[in-house]
Amino acid sequence: MSKKILVADDEPNIVAALQFLLQRNGFEVKIARNGEEALRLVESESPDLVLLDVMMPARSGYEVCRRIRERAEWGHIKIVILSARGRDAEVEKGISLGADLYITKPFSTRELVDKVKGLLA
Repeated sequence: MSKKILVADDEPNIVAALQFLLQRNGFEVKIARNGEEALRLVESESPDLVLLDVMMPARSGYEVCRRIRERAEWGHIKIVILSARGRDAEVEKGISLGADLYITKPFSTRELVDKVKGLLA
């Protein structure tokens, strides 16, 4: 059974590229365009990993991360924050809220896939 990844980002070009790349690597991909939709899909789809943009409509990626980590039944879900915000304080905030990894945009797609595979191994 393939691993399920939720891509939560409001930038269509990033979503399309990640969806194509992840599906090509054998992952099942679900898409959320805002924070509220991301939380609904976590509830209904129970993904193995969430790729989470920080700056999204409805709820920020930080809030989505915090909400996922508040629920014990979602403890298995890996969270990778993808953000243009790369200052140390932003990275520390993401990690302190429970993200497993914080990757700054722009990023190498090959490196991202390798890190996702590592987290899901």
